[in-house]
Amino acid sequence: MKLIVGLGNPGGKFRGTRHNIGFAVIDELARRGGVAFDAAPVEALVAKVRGADPVLLAKPMTFMNASGEAVGGLARYFKIELADVLVIVDEAQLPLGKLRARARGSAGGHNGLKSLIAHLGEQFARLRIGVGRGGQQRDLADHVLARFDDDERAIIEDSIGRAADAVERFVEDGLAATMNRFNRKTDAGSGKPEAEDGNEDN
Repeated sequence: MKLIVGLGNPGGKFRGTRHNIGFAVIDELARRGGVAFDAAPVEALVAKVRGADPVLLAKPMTFMNASGEAVGGLARYFKIELADVLVIVDEAQLPLGKLRARARGSAGGHNGLKSLIAHLGEQFARLRIGVGRGGQQRDLADHVLARFDDDERAIIEDSIGRAADAVERFVEDGLAATMNRFNRKTDAGSGKPEAEDGNEDN
C-alpha cells in the first residue's frame, strides 16, 4: 500500500490558502478515484483507492506544525514502509506552479516537514509545489496563509492537476520515473523538456 499525504491546516478559514495546496491535490486524487474521506484511527481523514497496489490518501487534521503525529500514526497503523510514503507540500522558494519531487531532504524551513522529519526521519519522498514567495517585504507566514491572487488561479489549478498526475506516476512507476518526468521544465522556444535547474535536496 502507498500512503499519499497532503499537508495543510484543517478548517474553513484555511481552505484555498497557499499552505493548503497539499490538501487540494489530495482532494483532486480522491475525485479521480471516486472515493470519499472517512475518519482514521489517528487525527486524519483518509480515503482508500482500490487497485493492484492500494493507495491511502490522507489529510492530517492536526495543524501543520503537528503533521508528523498523524502521518507517523498512519504509517504504523497500516504498516506502510517509508519507501511507500509520498508527502505533498507547498514551497515558497519555488516559482508559482513549479513541481519538484525528491527522495529525501531537510525541512527547508517548512514547519510541516519539520514535524514529519521528527517522527519519520528524512527518508521519505516529498513533492513540493511552488506557491511563490511574494514581495520580500511581506512576512512569509502571512504569505503562505493567504489565498492565491486572481491572476495566479489558472497557474495553480494547472499545477494541482499536474501534481495529481505526478502522484499517479509515483504509484504506478516509482519515484525515479516521477522525478524524471516532473522535475523538468519546458523550453518555450523548442517545446522540448530540458534538465531541471538547481540541485538542492530540499
